[in-house]
Parts: sequence; structure tokens; C-alpha cells
Amino acid sequence: MSNREFHGRIGRTYDESEPWWPEETRAPEDAPNVLMVVLDDVGFGQLGCYGGLIDTPNIDRLADDGLRYNNFHTTALCSPTRSCLLTGRNHHSNGMAGITEISTGFPGYNGHIPHENGFLSEILVEEGFSTYAIGKWHLAPAEATSAAGPYDGWPLGRGFERFYGFLGGDTDQYTPTLVYDNHQVEPPTTPEEGYHLTEDLAARTIEFIGDAKQVDPDKPFFTYFAPGACHAPHQVPIEWANKYEGEFDMGWEAAREQILERQIELGIVPEGTDLSPHNPDVDHWDSLSDDEQRLYARMMEVFAGFLEHTDAQIGKVLDYLDEIGELDNTLVMVVSDNGASAEGGPTGSVNENRFFNNVPESLEENLEAMDELGGPKYFNHYPWGWTWAGDTPFQRWKRETYRGGSSDPFIVSWPKGIEARGDVREQFVHAIDLMPTILELLGIDAPDEVKGYAQSPIEGTSLAYSLDEPDAPEQHTTQYFEMLGTRAIYHDGWRAVRPWPLGEPMTAEDLSATSIEDSGWELYHIAEDFSEAHDVAAEHPEKVLELAQLWWTEAGRYDVLPLDGRGVQRFAEWRPQPGKPRERYVYYPGTQHVPENAAVKVFNRDHSITADVTIPEGGADGVLIAHGARSGGYSLYVEDNHLRYVHNYVGIEEYEVVADDPIPEGEVSVRMEFEATGEPDMSKGKGVPATVRLYYGDDQVGEGDIPTTIPITMGLTAGLSCGKDAVSAVSDRYRDRTPFEFTGDLTRVTVDVSGEPFVHEEAEMDQIMARE
Repeated sequence: MSNREFHGRIGRTYDESEPWWPEETRAPEDAPNVLMVVLDDVGFGQLGCYGGLIDTPNIDRLADDGLRYNNFHTTALCSPTRSCLLTGRNHHSNGMAGITEISTGFPGYNGHIPHENGFLSEILVEEGFSTYAIGKWHLAPAEATSAAGPYDGWPLGRGFERFYGFLGGDTDQYTPTLVYDNHQVEPPTTPEEGYHLTEDLAARTIEFIGDAKQVDPDKPFFTYFAPGACHAPHQVPIEWANKYEGEFDMGWEAAREQILERQIELGIVPEGTDLSPHNPDVDHWDSLSDDEQRLYARMMEVFAGFLEHTDAQIGKVLDYLDEIGELDNTLVMVVSDNGASAEGGPTGSVNENRFFNNVPESLEENLEAMDELGGPKYFNHYPWGWTWAGDTPFQRWKRETYRGGSSDPFIVSWPKGIEARGDVREQFVHAIDLMPTILELLGIDAPDEVKGYAQSPIEGTSLAYSLDEPDAPEQHTTQYFEMLGTRAIYHDGWRAVRPWPLGEPMTAEDLSATSIEDSGWELYHIAEDFSEAHDVAAEHPEKVLELAQLWWTEAGRYDVLPLDGRGVQRFAEWRPQPGKPRERYVYYPGTQHVPENAAVKVFNRDHSITADVTIPEGGADGVLIAHGARSGGYSLYVEDNHLRYVHNYVGIEEYEVVADDPIPEGEVSVRMEFEATGEPDMSKGKGVPATVRLYYGDDQVGEGDIPTTIPITMGLTAGLSCGKDAVSAVSDRYRDRTPFEFTGDLTRVTVDVSGEPFVHEEAEMDQIMARE
């Protein structure tokens, strides 16, 4: 009922009138709170209650008080899965075929979740629930995460009343890029003061819930708690990692055997389940050198500490709900967004941005970093042998449609509403099923319209039927999968998978193949072969053909086409940017962390950076413009009153050019000109080499060569700042002085990407930049 429809009576005076108030929207009587916990890159075999070798006592107690599903599936990548969880629609229906940074101009791939696909938060906030999102978002178009918006894809634009977290795919746990509601904020404390993002997120979750419950104890909440752990960087205080010292020295093959044994004992996998075959991309542990074994075991120790630390923060939230008497009537769902991640490559990584730029790792460099892994200096990730073990008993991993990529933990607990305790459910479940399940359990019908948008059909199937009926026939019987060109289809206990060789783009012939002879489909009878260990395509060619054809039918229905098997190349794909295309970008002091997809693109092209400054008597210091983070980027700054340009090549090497002379006092334009002197080699992680020249006004004051530059991306956590280097400093040269704010007077910084250098000229009203 509209508030404008007045149902009282208005006379000439108050005595002749009758007041009226519209009825307040309240949630259904005794409706439970809803807490959705979304873990990141946690594999099927990593939680303790799923047979993992890592202690997760708080998640385990949820499993003991509720249910574990062993046949829960995701899309095999984070943003796509998260879109499914919150809308009940398939990822291509949401325009989320991949993460938003690799969007392309096709309906299933454009990274824009249509408003016709309403979020659970948008529904529940209109039904009288408090709605909070905390942690990782990664559901807005990457080019729309700057202060220019648009904000309709941010959490507050999709039904959440409060938000605290980060908008991108990952962030540094010690120096995160934080957004509070619709504006950027600095972390409340520093790493030196003991700051850690996951702890901050748990505290903020408790704060949000407590704020409302103290005022209106009967109002239920929907809290979407997505801490970003255990995505890279694997960062955790050292004592958490040290707890696992020596625990993984046996190597990944032995770990898989131990995990499977525990899974069978726990009943999380059927008796007689076989381990899937050895992954051909993973070296045998006993073939590694002592140094490799030592490094890789330590990387796994750090991950284990990170996961247990995350579990402890979840425990803080659960303990608070228990303390205020809300836990028994809180529907808690814990999921991971995809299988364990192989983004560390075969040797592990100390800087994930090397992966995104095709830059190989160095064993020697990584060994030097070993004692500091997990700390603020490194953006580390374990090698993919541990990924493979983390997805036990399945094969492969995140980004691929084998069960290793798409089968994940799923735990449901609601003591007041579910009678079963500690049971395992085997019905097929997909991420699109959670939203309709929650609506059914709350007694709320999916609306025909949300915020004026007619709603598309929900594509998921409620799993409420299975909560108290362990043997109930599964109701979600067909589900397609597609990720980066890899494909799979589940139907009535069978699963067909169409992979491709790791690291190789799929050809047009590969992508269009539909026949038995050339399709390359594998077939697994999941009802009898839980782990996808035995390919039976040769024995059942008719079933392969049936499922391959079914996949193409589903692909046509859900906007899956055109298939795109490219990987990191899609980071460099053109996509719309905020504002009209331009050759000059002007930034002003105070600008901080313009996100990567909204900032000026300087990769592999001639460009210049000019700063209009006033140097006080005695000189100045500080950053004029910085773009990137510790994992790679560039900075134009002043130190000891000399202009300096530094290019941080994905954390491996910093190349610096320094002016020969000090900057003169008073008004002056200082400039860096970048001239490409060769071609990039993207496949080998090499951007263009360049000559860098420095100028004060028209006078050249410095020159130097840079042998190679970043080829593709500054990284998912990178941003551009003007007048300082916000949050995570690009250069070690001034890291101990971060944010190293410029102490002179900075008017503006202009970045010209026309391909031609330009010079500063005096104008009648102001100083402007003009091309030479």
C-alpha cells in the first residue's frame, strides 16, 4: 500500500480529523535470520568436516548441528557462482560467464546482472528484513567500481542496506582497498598494529547485526558474509601457519590418500570411492628437490593457517549470535564459490599478479621469501599440487568443469527448523538452488516485480524437500556447466565433461565440435563413480551423444554462446569505460584508488605524465601519481627534491629513472615521457621495453631505459591515486613512508595517451596541458 494513500480523515482542525499510519512491513512471524557464508577458493577436501587436514572447528560444529551436502555444485569461478547464489539464476543468465574483469560484449558475458534477475537481498529488504553485505562483492561491472559509478550494481544498489568490504576479486589482507556503503575508506589500523581484514570483517558483521537487534530485536536479518578467504593472497599471522609446521611434509599424493580415507570414515563420500587419476600437470612429490618440497610444504602450512584463522572469525560471528539468543533461529548456509585454485601455477607464487601477466615464477626468489610468506610483504599462493589435493577425491580445479572445479562444500544449519543433526545429503544441488530454498523456508513467494522490473523466472530448484528426507528423490536433475570454454552437463546421475589442454586456447574446431568422433567429451556415471575417476565414454557412445546434445540445448536456453576459450587474454579485451573515450586523463590531489578498469591505460604505448606543482622553499617530497600496488605498477614521485619515475615489474624488479637536477622552487611543470622501443611478448609476460625521459618545463633533466614492463594488468587489487600512494605502495623505495603524500602544492596530474608527448604552456586563466 502506498504511503500516499491516506485512509484517515482530514477536517478543518485536528479535533475534526482522524490520523492514520500505513501498516509497517514486517517479516513473517518467527521468520529465521539468514546468514550466508561464502568462502573463496576452498576445495571439497579442505574443511575438517569434509575430511580435510585443516582444523575448522566452527564450521564443523555447524555441520554437527545440521547437514552436509556432498553433491553441491558451483560454476567453477567466483563471480559467476556468487551471482547464482544471490539471484537463483544461472551465471550466463546473469551476464556473468566469468569474473567481471574478463567481460565481453555478449549477453551471457557482459558482467551486468540484469535487474530482471532480482537479488535475494532486494526481495527480503521489502519483506521486512535487515540486509547486510560484508566482504567480497565482485558482482558489479569492473568498469563501474570507481567513484563515477554507476552504483546500481554495488551492494546498496542491489538491496543491501549496509556494506563493508571490497568490490573487486581479491585484496590484500593487511592493506585492503575498503568500501563502506558507497564510499572508500582507509583500514582502521595498520599491519604493524595487528590489522587483518578477515578479523575486521567479522567485527563489522557483529556490529551491523547488533546495531539493529538492539533497536528492533524481532526484526530478522539477511547477512551475506563473504570474507574473501582463502583466495590469494594467503596472508595470516605467522603463529597460525606455524601450528601446521611439518604437517604437509608427506606431499600431495599422500595427503590425497589421507583425505579420502577420512572422507569415507565421515560418510562424506561413498564406500569404495576411488581417487581420481594422477593429474598429469602435477609433478610427483618424490620427484621434487629438497628445496622444492620445503618451500611447497611451507606454502601449504600458510594456507592451512589462513583457513583455520578464517574459521575462527566465522566462530566469532556464531558465538555472538549465540550470546544474543539468535543462533538457534538463524538459517546458516556455508559454501565455497569454486574448487581450490590453481592460480599459483606448478611452483606456487609469491605474487599472484605474475599469473595474470603470464610471468613465470623463480624457485630461487620464492625460497628467499619463504620465511615471510603469509606476511604483508608477499601476495602468495601455493602450487597446484596442493590445489589438486584440496579437491580430493576429484580431478582438476577452479576454472574447469570437472568436479574438482565445480563440486564444493555446502553446509546447512538451522537448529530450530531442521531436525537432522550431522547427516549427509546426496541429492544434486547447484548454487542457483540456494535462493529459492531460502524463500521457501521463509514462506515468501518470489515476487513478479522488483523495483519496477518484471522478474525473469527463477532457474534454481528449492532443496527444502531434502532437509528432513535423506532419501527423497533429487529434484534438480539437469544442469549445464561452462567456464572459459570448458563444458560439462549433469543429467540423472551421469556427467559428461568437455575439457581442453591446460594453458592452450580452444580452437574454433574444438568449440564447435558436437559429434562423438571429434568432440572429446568424457563420460562419468556419477551415481556409481562419485569421484569422476573412470571415463566410460567408449563404453556408452549413445549416452555421450545424448548428453552433448543436451548441453547445446541448455546452452541455447541460457545465453551460453558464443563460447570463448581464452584465458588471461580476456583481461585485455576492450570494454566500455566511464566517460567518453579520451586521450588525456586529468587527476587531482585527493584522488585515491581509481580501480584498474576505470583508470587510464598506459600498457604497451607511448604516453606522458605531467604534474603542475609549486615547490616551496627548501624543496618537497612525495608521490604525484601512483598506479598499482606492491604486486606491480608505476609511480611518479619526488624524493630529495628530485623527480623520479619507478616501474615495478610485477614485484620482480623495480626500474627507476632519476632526474639529474633538483626541481626549482616555485611553479613548474614536471613531466615523464615514456617511449616504447620494442614490441611486447604477452605470452612470455613481457610488456614493451621503453626509454623514459624526465623534464622540468621544456628542459630534459633525466633519461633511462626500462628493459620490460607489465604487459596486461596491474592486478585485481590495483588502483590509481593522485598526490599520494594510497594503501599498498607501488615502490619499496618509499614503502616505510606510505602513503608518502606530496608536501608541495600539486594542482593536477595529466596523463596523455595519444601516443605523442606534450608540453605544458602558460594559459591566460590557468596552467593547462597542450600537445607539442
